[in-house]
Amino acid sequence: MKKIINNPHDVVPEMIDGMVRSYPQIVNLINNTYAVVRSDQESMKGKVGVISGGGSGHEPTHAGFVGKGMLSAAVAGQVFTSPTPDQIYEAIKAVDQGNGVFMIVKNYSGDVMNFDMAKDLADADGIKVKSIVVDDDIAVENSLYTQGRRGVAGTLFMHKCIGAAADQGASLDELESLAKEILPHINTIAVALSAATVPEVGKPGFTLAEDEIEFGVGIHSEPGYKKEKMMSSKELVSELIGKLDNSLHLESNKQYAMLVNGMGATPLMEQFIFTKDTLDKLGEKNITPAFMKVGNLMTSIDMAGISLTLFELADKKWLDYLNYPVKTIAWS
Repeated sequence: MKKIINNPHDVVPEMIDGMVRSYPQIVNLINNTYAVVRSDQESMKGKVGVISGGGSGHEPTHAGFVGKGMLSAAVAGQVFTSPTPDQIYEAIKAVDQGNGVFMIVKNYSGDVMNFDMAKDLADADGIKVKSIVVDDDIAVENSLYTQGRRGVAGTLFMHKCIGAAADQGASLDELESLAKEILPHINTIAVALSAATVPEVGKPGFTLAEDEIEFGVGIHSEPGYKKEKMMSSKELVSELIGKLDNSLHLESNKQYAMLVNGMGATPLMEQFIFTKDTLDKLGEKNITPAFMKVGNLMTSIDMAGISLTLFELADKKWLDYLNYPVKTIAWS
């Protein structure tokens, strides 16, 4: 294992320290936690707070999306490990302005359980908290750490829409309704070329032959749905678009947002080749996405691979939310 770290046990606190010292104009550390909150507290005044979080190793998710117009705070757990309820609770308290807090949780058993426990702590203190559990990964129905579908890169579209609505003054009940409406329209699927190496483990989470890939791998190296020999970008796109089409029933008279997401070790050169091929494939159906984002946004440490998310924009307001201006480290 070759990584630019000090002690493997210190990667999370040292990462958070480096982040808040790099962007003090955007995020601050919540004392005695691994959680960050907006530096511009005025931007949250009178609004519902929006928080998210999860295990570290998916950077820039989630702290990279804290800022005006998106998340109010984000809580980091140890690598691939859920944040603790007490730290989530501290984030809830830090962003509550008296109008409640909305939590966006990826569907992993530990995350769901710990965010629920934090909600109970907040309820006991009279803070109103509601949440959505994002389960956008269509690769497998159940997986390691998960009952039902996993929450992966499509979660970022939820962050963006809910953050924009909250910034425009939506109530806690309105945010909950919006999240429930959006959720079934976000679908994601991925392919991995190699596994991530967790620093404290020191070796890849799984092995693939030099000429082998795996479709449907999760962001914690959970198994996918099949292994194949390496293939061209166009062939990868055909497989992933086929799965998304089966799930979303793509039609030319509908609008879509598209996210091409690098898993951590895939160069932008390859991401843009994949994006070109995806646009060509969608073009065969006379579909041109109304919104696009390409980059390393929901990573899996140093996994080589890519995920593709399509978000059917069933309500024209959702496109406005995606285009709503933000000030964060990673969403530009």
